[in-house]
Amino acid sequence: MIQVAIVTVSDSATNGVREDRSGPKLRERVEQLGWAVCNYQIVPDEADEISSVLRRLADSGDAAVILTTGGTGVALRDVTPEATRTVIEREVPGLSEVMRSEGRKITPLAALARGLAGVRGRSLIVNLPGSPKGAVESLDAIVNLIPHVVDLLEGRTAHADVPN
Repeated sequence: MIQVAIVTVSDSATNGVREDRSGPKLRERVEQLGWAVCNYQIVPDEADEISSVLRRLADSGDAAVILTTGGTGVALRDVTPEATRTVIEREVPGLSEVMRSEGRKITPLAALARGLAGVRGRSLIVNLPGSPKGAVESLDAIVNLIPHVVDLLEGRTAHADVPN
């Protein structure tokens, strides 16, 4: 079973001004997939805090996949990709490309998403949009690739068929 950590990046949710809707939607989707949520937290749009949480989660070895939601747009406080870039050891640009490509079929605004994906140790970190719909749709765009990435990171390198 794939262990997943979910990190919502939002000043307003951190401050209690608005309820986090994306994190719970991601949790619901992750559980529908038969994966387990091992950690869920909300952090403000502060690069140092985001990178600290991502580093701690990846280095703990508890989560094979770390999904962030929020902070991936072009607003001044959207710094999740920059924070993630300081944490990952290797970028996996194809995952972000697939998410944006599939997202463009639904909304032209997907072209503004700056989320990235990469690896730190044995954890895959993926930045998802902040809207509940966008977060789940972006996850769904790459959901068939994630188990293969996890297998490779765990050293299971036998070539299994990856579903379409």
